Amino acid sequence: MKNNTPTLSSLTASELIPLLQSRKVSATEVTQACLESIECNEHRLHAWAWMKPEQALAQAEAADRKLKIGGGGKLCGIPIGIKDIFNTAEMPTQMGSPIWKGFTPGNDARVVYYLRMADAILMGKTVTAEFAVHAPGPTNNPHRLGYIPGTSSSGSAAATAAHMVPLALGTQTAGSIIRPASYCGVYGFKPSFGLVPRTAMLKTTDSLDSVGMFSRSVDDLALLFDIVRVHGLDYPIAHEILNDPTRQTIADRPWRIGLLRGPKWKEAEPYAKQALVDFGQRLADLPGVVIETFELPSEFSQAHQIHTTIYDRALAYYFKEEFAAKTLVSSVMYDIISRGNQITLSNYNKAQSEQNVLSHHLDNILKQDYDIIIDLSTGGEALKGLASVDRPDNCLIWTLCGVPTINLPVFTGPNGLPFGAQIYARRYNDYLLLNFARHLQTHGLIPINTPLPSFQIDTTIK
Repeated sequence: MKNNTPTLSSLTASELIPLLQSRKVSATEVTQACLESIECNEHRLHAWAWMKPEQALAQAEAADRKLKIGGGGKLCGIPIGIKDIFNTAEMPTQMGSPIWKGFTPGNDARVVYYLRMADAILMGKTVTAEFAVHAPGPTNNPHRLGYIPGTSSSGSAAATAAHMVPLALGTQTAGSIIRPASYCGVYGFKPSFGLVPRTAMLKTTDSLDSVGMFSRSVDDLALLFDIVRVHGLDYPIAHEILNDPTRQTIADRPWRIGLLRGPKWKEAEPYAKQALVDFGQRLADLPGVVIETFELPSEFSQAHQIHTTIYDRALAYYFKEEFAAKTLVSSVMYDIISRGNQITLSNYNKAQSEQNVLSHHLDNILKQDYDIIIDLSTGGEALKGLASVDRPDNCLIWTLCGVPTINLPVFTGPNGLPFGAQIYARRYNDYLLLNFARHLQTHGLIPINTPLPSFQIDTTIK
């Protein structure tokens, strides 16, 4: 590449693929560029839990052999980070816990298998919180070192933002894709619950855990989603709806948009609330968009308590042996499991029923009134100190209801740090949601790619 052209690590997957397929660049060159980015900034970012450069380069050489004969899958030669809760046959899966340090399961999670079949370069495992819960990891925000990067998918978000990889896998049980994407200034996509298989990955809650992804462009989200989601007649509901143009397009009518003032609106920073209002005004000025402000019905004010009941009881069940043996590390996990042990089965079942009621209620609202609802991703920009606790937000409501949601990296706070707006749609209307994001991109409201962060150091943090 010429000196006046962008570095390979700065390009999105969608930009790299035609270069790779035309042999203008090689998979080895792309992987080496990402490794150089990692070498340059990992010592201050701490986004990776496991990385072996020679293993990544061996995959790249194999990808080049396929590209040379015009072969290879849809992601042939594209580096990707894997959150360290997915099984990987040739890498440790440590789940943010020293209990599992060095553990190699010997098999791949289903989504990792799909990535291998697409000939992606599995760069390594990204940092997660202990068992993907709330205890903060060592990862810094690449925009301001010493500031939080988000919750349990923080390593994947930070690595993507820092141009270490163009794509990364994450998971969300409350807000662990949308929040890190918001704070790190990248796109984050949590697809509809159940559309991405969870086989051979850490399980924390049966009705909440969702697999998603990070990228620096909307096109990359769509590309990766189409590779890792379920396909075919064995999944009749998903197959029917995802291929139904009446669900995934708006035809000739305007977009019906709701600008939300949700249950946690009062918890957001004044500058964040104003940013969302201003964004709504910019949307209202677009052709083919009808937008109105609305509030959720009062029943949704119970969503956080419902989520807490399900989450705490499920963690108490899945980690009862570690809790009893006192092998957990963080006090956060002990506190959650202690609360979960006090929740009766009847109260847990009641919360599950209430989850279903809210899910159906939100589905009816979206079916009747809105194609897309817009909300704040977080209540403002990242907070100082890696142990800081996130402001309350609405992320877990959309997880609870199983709808697809995307963080849009569109706002900047008073300290110059990014935060996002999130858009969501009716469950299984994932392609409709992606199409709306593309609509915003076409009109210049969201970026085509996100720039390399500044890695500023806050000297006030000790």
